[in-house]
Amino acid sequence: MNRMRVVKALDFGVYLDGGELGEILLPKKYLNEDCKVGGEVDVFLYLDSEDRLIATTLPPLAMVGEFAFLKCVEVSPVGAFLDWGLLKDLLVPFREQRQKMEKGRHYIVRIYLDEKTTRIAASSRHGKFLSDTPPDYREGEEVDLLIAGEIAVGYKAIVNERHWGLLYRNEVFQPLKIGQRIKGYVTKIRDGKKVDLTLQKQGGEHIRDAAAIILDVLRAKGGFIPVTDSSSPEKIAAVFNLSKKAYKKAVGGLYKRHLITIEKHGIQLVE
Repeated sequence: MNRMRVVKALDFGVYLDGGELGEILLPKKYLNEDCKVGGEVDVFLYLDSEDRLIATTLPPLAMVGEFAFLKCVEVSPVGAFLDWGLLKDLLVPFREQRQKMEKGRHYIVRIYLDEKTTRIAASSRHGKFLSDTPPDYREGEEVDLLIAGEIAVGYKAIVNERHWGLLYRNEVFQPLKIGQRIKGYVTKIRDGKKVDLTLQKQGGEHIRDAAAIILDVLRAKGGFIPVTDSSSPEKIAAVFNLSKKAYKKAVGGLYKRHLITIEKHGIQLVE
């Protein structure tokens, strides 16, 4: 996004001071109360279908250098076009498609600037945009994840827009969807470059969070839930989005603090 000064107002829009790029049109349909001569406005710049530089106050769904989960709205002889929230759709050239794209489907893509054409484009060849340098994450460090694929052992995720990571299926206790953005935590770096992940905070902080979740669910369910230490991991995950290990530790802590009682068929909130 760019903050630019309004230098001229006409019936069809205003012109912005683009410095060395000259005056840039902001069409009338994007005008707001800041769009007065002498005022400043935040805009996104891109080339229109006739290769003219144009401004809009609408931010795209993703910026250059970011990954995004976008819908294919058209396939043409030059490539596929994705809806990225602007009037002009985003091109994915055929050479940048890991698999042939189909209209109506969503894809994880990287937004990049094509140096030859100076156009913004997208690519589903993720690996070429991820770092080859060894990750320097600390164990337990919070990271931003984009769920990018499902494999036999779990979910592939893009970590901080920079590295591949893996969430193991037996450690995921909530539904995940491709394209979902979620916070995660680094558990370890394998072979110097592979990032293992979890969705749960580590150590005592994780147990405190698990205890808060259990209390919230108890209150929402009227103070009693028919879940015990002998309940299956699947049932515990379905009710609390927690592993059985985390559930048992958190319940033990709540019991010691006299916040719950442990009954034969479940746990009871202490009023």
